Amino acid sequence: MEELLEILENLKPGVDFPAQTDLIEDHILDSMSVVMLVGELNDAFDIEITPVDVIPENFKTVDAIYAMIQRLSDD
Repeated sequence: MEELLEILENLKPGVDFPAQTDLIEDHILDSMSVVMLVGELNDAFDIEITPVDVIPENFKTVDAIYAMIQRLSDD
């Protein structure tokens, strides 16, 4: 989780990510941010986030992103 928060902070400095309830609806993460985030997560966690995984539900909150990382790490 610590590494995820660091990646998010580098992507969007100054955002209190753990306190956010909807990163997509609140326009904290836009489509370009999600694309950049996917690349960072793939590299940092040695996972492959496919287009099927790039849905709002997987990027809504820090916990949702972390759950996706864990799920893809188990595959």
